[in-house]
Formats: sequence, structure tokens, C-alpha cells
Amino acid sequence: MSQTAPAAEPLDAVDVIRTKRDRRDLSDAQIDWVVDAYTRGAVADEQMSALAMAILLNGMTHRETARWTAAMIASGERLDFSGLRGPDGRPRATADKHSTGGVGDKITLPLAPLVAVFGVAVPQLSGRGLGHTGGTLDKLESIPGWRAGLTNEQMMGQLRDVGAVICAAGSGLAPADKKLYALRDVTGTVEAIPLIASSIMSKKIAEGTGSLVLDVKVGSGAFMKDEATARTLAETMVALGTDAGVTTVALLTNMATPLGLTAGNAIEVEESVEVLAGGGPEDVVELTVRLAEEMLACAGVHGADPAQALRDGRAMDVWRRMIEAQGGDPHAALPVAKEWETVYAPADGVLVELDALKVGTAAWRLGAGRARKEDPVQAGAGVRLHAKPGALVRAGEPIMTLLTDTPERFDRAKEALEGAVVVAPAGSRPAQQLVIDRIA
Repeated sequence: MSQTAPAAEPLDAVDVIRTKRDRRDLSDAQIDWVVDAYTRGAVADEQMSALAMAILLNGMTHRETARWTAAMIASGERLDFSGLRGPDGRPRATADKHSTGGVGDKITLPLAPLVAVFGVAVPQLSGRGLGHTGGTLDKLESIPGWRAGLTNEQMMGQLRDVGAVICAAGSGLAPADKKLYALRDVTGTVEAIPLIASSIMSKKIAEGTGSLVLDVKVGSGAFMKDEATARTLAETMVALGTDAGVTTVALLTNMATPLGLTAGNAIEVEESVEVLAGGGPEDVVELTVRLAEEMLACAGVHGADPAQALRDGRAMDVWRRMIEAQGGDPHAALPVAKEWETVYAPADGVLVELDALKVGTAAWRLGAGRARKEDPVQAGAGVRLHAKPGALVRAGEPIMTLLTDTPERFDRAKEALEGAVVVAPAGSRPAQQLVIDRIA
């Protein structure tokens, strides 16, 4: 019996690899083909690995990065919120926020309902944690009954009725990115700025939001450790969004120290609810309000007072409706870790450093995060901080509490914390600049 031979491909993967290996620009046709062919399985993992490494080493022009992003978008569906209206029948503008990931970064939780207070719809498609950075969906899944998976129709309905949704991205959005991200993760090419930028922006543009605010983290707990690299990434993403017709701005924010006083899942939800109740740590409130102001301005809403909407309970009202719409009980007790252990201040003085990466790694090892995407997480695990840089401490005072259901994890978590806490003789207190710069 004869078999039909597979159709010949119009281009060759080796030629594409050689082009970038030799520091030449990829043509539009090469980019379109290689992204599509890899998604279809016509380009092998080892070939795309070689190309990703060549991109990491030799970079991409803005034209190449923009075309690569467009090819990633074209691999799947695009959502359209242009016809979205509120319960009153009036059109709703849309605004979204993306963080490049950090420790204790629970900002999305209070931010989405806060922005929705002012009539702007927030379609927040979020992900799960991997390694030391926490995942928004993991945090919310600690709320009894809450579900991350929604159909496009359910998401549109919730945006219309509530104004905010935080959910998992559907498999139809930029499937090329899902496949390529997994490959980059195991081939040492995650740090390639053109690939980071196209990964983030392909999903956000395909999502269909009208405006986007990027929170680009800088410091030990961020993927971008230095300001120059973070600035390059922010500028690249802002240009990609602007070219695609999405009003885009970026804030460079400090991730040398964890945000707030918690790093975990349920304990970050607890802290987010404190912010929505008008309290909470100053840095979490400051960044939530600043990002809300940026999102509202991008959506054309001026003169709003997000800080007041936190104080007077309006944001809390939207939060409760948002959680209930996804099956959750906003009044239910959150999971609590079965075991705890305290870390104490090593000396008298001023706490001058609390390393975000080491705290995040400790939370991960306690069970709050995962090493592989399929790993489970503990809802109650994490690190609760009792002091932040600038605080006066005494030797033997609690600095943090480690939380887990499995006490055998404590030793490795404490290993991760070696050198995380630096106390200096009392004197000047270090200033922590939370928002470093704005890029538009």
C-alpha cells in the first residue's frame, strides 16, 4: 500500500538557525514559518533549542521581535472586548496589568477589583508559580471553592456583570508560546529579552485588552537582577504593545525585598484582603494604588481616587462578587499550615537587608511553590515576615515565621535563608524606593 509523503516545507530549519547563528537578521518569512512549523511539530525541539540559543547570544532587532510576537499571536485565537458593555449598557474600556514576577507579589488580587470600581473592566489572565516566584492562581485556589478555569463566554459575562476576572488563560491563546516557554525553561534560554518580551506580549495582545500596565521587577527576587536589563525589557515590551495598538506603559519596581509581610498562598490572600479592608502593609498599598492610577489613566479615566476606594469598602465589594462569581466563598476560613518555626534576629541594630530571592526560595521549599509545573502546592505554606528593612530589631526577636504542613522541609528552607537577614549597627535607616521609574 502506498503512503502519501508529507508535504514539503517551504523553508528549512537549519537555514533559519544559521542565519541567526551568523548574526544576520531573520526575514519575516523565516520568522512566520519557524514559529508556525514548531507549533505544528515540523521543526524539532532540538532545532528550536538551537535557534533560541542563537537569539539569546545574538539578539533581535525591534522588527524581528515584533514579527516574532505577531507570529506567536497568529498561532492561536484572539479575544475581542470591543463590544463589552456594563450592566447599564454603557461600553466598558479594558485594562490589564502584568508583573514579571517576584516574592510576595500579591498585587493582582486587590488591584483587579479596585480598578473595576471605576467602571474599567479588568480581564486578568494569570498563571501559576514556578520556582521562587509565586503564582496568582495558586494563591486564589486557597480560597474554598474558587476555580481558575473559565470559558471565554463565562469570562465575558463576569466582566460585564462584575467588572473584573482573574482566571487561567485558555489553551487557544498563543499556543506557540506555551510550547516554546517549556523548551526555554529546560535549555537555559529563559533570559533572552526578545523571547521574554514576545512571550509576555503575545499573550497580552491576543487577550484583547485595550490598555496594559507592566510591572517590571528589578532586584534579587526578580528575573531581571539589574536595572539596565529590566529597563531594556520594559522598553521592548512597551514598544511591542504600542505597535499593536495597545496603550502600554511600564513601571520599574523594586524586588530586592519581598512585597508586604507574606510570601505564600493563603497568607498572601489574607494580606490582600487586609489591603481591600483599608489596611495592609504600606508597600503593598502604595504599589496597588500606583498601578491602579496608571491603569485608569490608560483607560481614559482621570480624577479617580483609588486610595479612597480601598478605604471606603468599594473595592472589597467588587472582590467579594468576583470571588463568588468563580465559585469561591470570600467569607470562608483560609487554610492554615500545620507546623511553624521561627527565625530570629541575629543582633541588635537596624535591619538593612532582607533578600527577596532567599525568602522566596525558602517559601518554595516549604511547599508554597513548585519545581515543575505539575507539582502540587501547599495552600498554607510560606513565610510570614515580622520586620522589613529600616526596622530597629533586637537580638532574639522574631524576624520571620516559616509555615508548612511537612516539618521535614524546615531544614532546607533555613539553608535557603542563610545570609538573607543583614542587621547593621543602629544609625541611618535605608530608604527603599519602591517605584524606580516609569516608561511609556
